[in-house]
Formats: sequence, C-alpha cells, structure tokens
Amino acid sequence: MNYRPALNMPPVVKNLILANVVIFLITMVMQQTGTDLYQVLGLYFPASEKFRLHQVFTHMFMHGSIGHIFFNMFALYMFGRVLEGVWGPKRFLTFYLVTGLGAAALHTLVHFFEYQAVMSNIAPEQLAYFKDLAMQGKYIPNTPSEKLTMILNTPTVGASGAVFGILLGFGMLFPNTQLMLLFPPIPIKAKYFVIGYGALELYLGLSQPGSNVAHFAHLGGMLFGYFMIKYWNKNSNRFY
Repeated sequence: MNYRPALNMPPVVKNLILANVVIFLITMVMQQTGTDLYQVLGLYFPASEKFRLHQVFTHMFMHGSIGHIFFNMFALYMFGRVLEGVWGPKRFLTFYLVTGLGAAALHTLVHFFEYQAVMSNIAPEQLAYFKDLAMQGKYIPNTPSEKLTMILNTPTVGASGAVFGILLGFGMLFPNTQLMLLFPPIPIKAKYFVIGYGALELYLGLSQPGSNVAHFAHLGGMLFGYFMIKYWNKNSNRFY
C-alpha cells in the first residue's frame, strides 16, 4: 500500500479538488449577480424543460453548501490519493468519472419510477396545468402536483456519487485497514465501514423518499465502483 505524504497530493485528486472549489466559488459569486448556475449545471430529470445533456457531467462539480463540498473533498483527499497511488492517474480518473456517471444513472432511474407513479395519479385534464406549475416552482399542497414539482424543478448536484465509489474502492482494496470514526470515536475496519454505510444509505433511500439527499446516487456510485473493480480484477493479471 503506497501512502503519500499528507500534503503531497497526486495530480488527479489535486486537480479534481481544485476544480470543485473553483466552480463552487464562481457559483457563489455569480449568485450575487443574480445568475443561478445551479439551474444551468445541476442535473435535472430528463422530463424537465430545464434538462440539458451536459448536466449529466457538470453536476458532479457543483455543491450546495460549504459543508457539502468540504466533506466531499475531504473524503476525496483521504481515500482518493491512496487509490490514485495504487492505480495511477488514468485508471483513477476513469473510476471517478464512471462512478459519478453511474450514480447519476441510478438516481435518474429511481426518479423515473417516482415520476411514473406521480403521473399515474394525475388526471389527463390536470396534467398540463400541474406541469406548468412545476416549471414555475409552484405546486398545490397535498396533491400529486407537489411531488411533480420536486421531481421536475429540483436539480441534483455534488460529487458524492463518485466519492462513495472511491470509498467503496478503498474498502475493497484495503478491507482490513483500520479507520477511526468521529461519532463515536472508535476504530473500525474499512470493509465494515463501507458495508454499514451502504446499508444505511439503502435504508434512508427507502424510508425517506423525497429527501433532499440523493441516497440512491450514493448507492449508484458504490454499485458501479464494485462492478468496475470486479471487471478489472477479472481482466487483469494483477490486483487493482
């Protein structure tokens, strides 16, 4: 296991953190001028009039708050630099992008089923009116209009899907490495931490539909990361 000095970040991790921080700062500055980059670069559900194909990629570099970007970049730094040291820049970047895109794919698929369920509860004569309300960010409380507005008018942002993929990758490559939790402050092996975190995300995703946290995007990053590592192991003479 090739650890690097704490401040000696490998190139892909360093540039990913830099890109995310710069874009976050630009987003905050642009908001002060009345320009909302979340509506341009965040990922909308494909049925929304605000959806654009580039959002599938750009949403991974957008963050909703200082806390959001801090924890994502901290995890990228802590675990990503180890994986890049093992895999090298090209393979690590491929893994990062594939898990991020996979997270978006699973998140969109879950939204599709939610969208279909909502649409089945809307009378045909109300559909155009509800959609128009949704694109204005409005809804009629306690009706399918409320859920429809959330699906069509809420962008998804963040590198969390790729970060969860990296966490999964670390747990698979170094399953017995001891990690120290913050709450409670106890040591735990990486494999148990990853399994527990994945189980928690699945529980929250199923028990809290409509949450402002994209739990299934996190699971998508882990799922695609798992299959990607399995594929690499099967088609390589050495373990990655």
